[in-house]
Amino acid sequence: MTDRFDQLAAIREAFDARAGDYDENAMHRALAMSVARFARVPDDGTVVDAATGTGLVARALLARCPGLHITGVDISPGMLAVARTAEPRLDWIEADATTLPLDDASVDLVTCVTALHLFAEPEHAIAEWARVLRPGGRVVTATFVSGGHHGKSHAEHSSAQHPAAVPFPRDHASFATPDRLQSLFAPVGLRIDRLATWVRADDRVLIAEAVRAD
Repeated sequence: MTDRFDQLAAIREAFDARAGDYDENAMHRALAMSVARFARVPDDGTVVDAATGTGLVARALLARCPGLHITGVDISPGMLAVARTAEPRLDWIEADATTLPLDDASVDLVTCVTALHLFAEPEHAIAEWARVLRPGGRVVTATFVSGGHHGKSHAEHSSAQHPAAVPFPRDHASFATPDRLQSLFAPVGLRIDRLATWVRADDRVLIAEAVRAD
């Protein structure tokens, strides 16, 4: 079994290596824009984008609602360096998604796009989202259902010719259906309220919005 900290280090290294050309992937850009359109948040609300990468979702949200206060959190300094260069107005924090450096009940919206399958302890990350959300706050996730990349992230897919470059486990099955997502959300008081399916070429992604019960 891979140690959690070894897994984090491996993921950090893989995504640092992909940071320079991550935004060139058309699927990533299109999905980020679709998630930003799907998400509901007050025009002056507070948003945390967990596992933000280069901040594509955070930047798409800001473009739609310039009054938002947005923080992007990621463990990859290379990805965050790209994010800071692309959008210096936002807050970018290097941190683990299971230990967000944020106050309780301080956030209106948490987003997490195509990253849950990488988390060693997804239930801890989801509990953190519930902790930082205000009553009535929302979580929006995007998780792979199926696809030509077989649900692989860009870092994983790009290393297909070099399998040793992806030395960490991935779990897509736990997040591939609404029922499976709800089973993870329910223990921390999150209830799925809206769903959408996003399709591009061979990629199929489930976008889900869950509400924190008051």
